Amino acid sequence: MTKLRCIEELVEEFKNQRPIRGGSLIITIYGDAISPRGGTVWLGSLIKLLEPLGLNQRLVRTSIFRLTKEGWLTSTQVGRRSYYSLTDTGRRRFESAFRRIYAQLYPEWDGKWDLVITTQLDVELRKVVKKEMEWLGFGNISPGVMAHPMADMAEVNSTLQELCVNNEVIHMESQLIGTQTSAPLKELVHECWNLQQLSEDYQTFLERFRPILRSLETAEDLDPEQCFQLRTLMIHHYRRVLLRDPQLPEKLLPAEWAGTSARILARNIYRMVQAKAEEYLSATQETADGPLPEPAPRFYKRFGGL
Repeated sequence: MTKLRCIEELVEEFKNQRPIRGGSLIITIYGDAISPRGGTVWLGSLIKLLEPLGLNQRLVRTSIFRLTKEGWLTSTQVGRRSYYSLTDTGRRRFESAFRRIYAQLYPEWDGKWDLVITTQLDVELRKVVKKEMEWLGFGNISPGVMAHPMADMAEVNSTLQELCVNNEVIHMESQLIGTQTSAPLKELVHECWNLQQLSEDYQTFLERFRPILRSLETAEDLDPEQCFQLRTLMIHHYRRVLLRDPQLPEKLLPAEWAGTSARILARNIYRMVQAKAEEYLSATQETADGPLPEPAPRFYKRFGGL
């Protein structure tokens, strides 16, 4: 098996950061690896999986306890063993976030905008709705008016329903008249979304992972554990940037947008290591019925097809 120094360095970097946010990494692993394979795992095997990444048993247990308290996970006891599964709410949250991570590149935009007007809500509730809409990529175009050019309508409706405000906000669709790339429109986009900071964060991701892709391209017989570690840490880094990305249409983005290059890089690395990473998961992770089940068919549709 070939062990790559650049992957060892990536793991060391992660282990040396302070603080190590155990809950965040566990969310990445559940969303990326465990959710498509049934969503349940024995805590003991999860601890062994996380130990080489710098999370000791105490930190894993504390993080799992917090995620359970926050409604992400639920536990089942079989004998002396604890098995942790995604709750229904946790699964919905994962699917919402991770659908964006593995999506294909920008679909064609038809010039429509999704508007959510919150002026009828009291101040505190308006803040809550604003935060949730920003999570879905909406920008604040004026006080009490949020907009997005390519929102997922089902996701927006579901969020408004969960917040119990679907009958209190005004949710409408508008159609752009004129060119989709006018100067005032691009100015509005820059005022509503911090694309400069996002571009810099994507650039940092590119600089960190491009050398690793070059090493993968010349390596043979990759080590399954390293493939899992690389896939996990890459998605962990990528997720933290991408979930702040409003996913605007390409026509509204700056030329040579770094987010496009970052998505292609993430896709290429993922395709190269996913089979060995799955092999490692099958060999190390357990459910109450034995090894993890095979990945669901939708797993192979990630990044436009694995």
